[in-house]
Amino acid sequence: MNYIGRWKLHSVMTMNEECDPVYISPEEYLNSPMPYIDETDEYAIADEMKERRAMVGTVLKICEDGKLYMLVPLPEGVTKEQVDEAVASGEIKLMDGAMCDDPMAWEERDGEFWFDTGIEGEVYGEKADSWVKPIDENGFFNFINFRFIKED
Repeated sequence: MNYIGRWKLHSVMTMNEECDPVYISPEEYLNSPMPYIDETDEYAIADEMKERRAMVGTVLKICEDGKLYMLVPLPEGVTKEQVDEAVASGEIKLMDGAMCDDPMAWEERDGEFWFDTGIEGEVYGEKADSWVKPIDENGFFNFINFRFIKED
C-alpha cells in the first residue's frame, strides 16, 4: 500500500448504550448528543461544536521524507492578519492552509506502516513504546478514537 498522501476523517468512535464501540460518520458526529455538556450553556455548546467542526476537517498528511503532519482547519472567523500575526509570533505553524504541530516520524517496517505518537508512559511498570502500527485490516488509519481513509 502507498501511504504517502492525504488521509481524511472517515469516522469517529463513540460508545453505544451497551458501552460497545461503534463508528459514526463525520456528519453523525457533528449532530450527535453532547452528554458531557451543559445543554443550557450556549457558550459550551458553541465551543464543543467549534471543536467538532475542526476535528471533522482534520487531515493527516504523510510525506515521503518520513514525516506525518496533522492538519487542522483554521478557526472560524479568524482574519488573515490574525493568522499572519500568530505565525510570525510562532504561536501556530501553517501547512497547506491549515494549522499543524511539529511532524511525527513514520517508517515502514516489513511492509507495514509505523509512526511515533510521541506518547510516552508505562504499562505494568515497563516503558511503553511510542511507536504504533495504525493501519488496520480495512486500510483505515486509526488515531485515538478517529479513523482516517486515504484520499484518492
